[in-house]
Amino acid sequence: MGDGADSKGIFNYETLVHALSGAAGSVVAMATFFPLDTVRSRLQLEETRESKNTLATIRDLIAKEGPCTLYRGIVPVLQSLCASNFVYFYTFHGLKTLRKKPNQTAKNDLLVASIAGIINVLTTTPLWVVNTRLKMRGVGHSQERNNNEYNTLYGGLVHIGKYEGLGKLWAGTLPSLMLVINPAIQFMTYEAIKRKVIASLNGSQPPAWIFFAIGAAAKTIATALTYPLQLVQTKLRHGHKYANLPPNAGALQILFYILKTQGAAGLYKGMEAKLLQTVLTAALMFLAYEKIVRFVFRILLHRPVLR
Repeated sequence: MGDGADSKGIFNYETLVHALSGAAGSVVAMATFFPLDTVRSRLQLEETRESKNTLATIRDLIAKEGPCTLYRGIVPVLQSLCASNFVYFYTFHGLKTLRKKPNQTAKNDLLVASIAGIINVLTTTPLWVVNTRLKMRGVGHSQERNNNEYNTLYGGLVHIGKYEGLGKLWAGTLPSLMLVINPAIQFMTYEAIKRKVIASLNGSQPPAWIFFAIGAAAKTIATALTYPLQLVQTKLRHGHKYANLPPNAGALQILFYILKTQGAAGLYKGMEAKLLQTVLTAALMFLAYEKIVRFVFRILLHRPVLR
């Protein structure tokens, strides 16, 4: 993708198409599986919540808080996801264009995806801090932060920056930077498998379910390898409530505290819901992304997708 002969650096129409398609695909996927993300957040942040299976947790939340709780904070999450994936896909495909490698390799994909991830983290972390707060409103100690004083991403950015300091908008940046390896592994695996599948089909396009399966496999590998860091990242964004740790405890402090008090199992609390949500979401995102890209290139531009 993105090695077209008519490309003009990182600022070109093809890269924009990939970015818009990636953003749209992620929004479609997250909107479809959002309740699973809610379950993942609640299991990660509520220390007293029993780690039931995903379906049991959904039933429990509906019974106690009503069905609307499964979609709490969906608008800011979709807004943040749209912005985040636009930045990521644009940077990823733009950098691949600049490198102009005739034959893409897994090593090159990993490097480009890592750079794209770092840029994405540094530019969009404040959005994720705000939507984590909004989504967990009324849960645990989030009321102490006066979350009811804002209901939008913009309002949250202003409120946190004004009353808690600009530094709080980048809470969890360190584990987020460490977690750049997650999408990097995901994209590297996805691109590598896709290249082999297309090569085995002599260049013809695979059916839609193939992209779904490749996306699912890539995300499963990435999530399984990085889940403990994702758990710590969520706690830093929301604010941990461990009495024996200072409020400004860092990622490693929280990681070792959980390991000491809850054992290795504590580092994987909510992983079933996370795997189910991220794998299905990533699979549907890649499927929608590939379909949108092909629609634009083949129908609107009357030419095939460039690889």
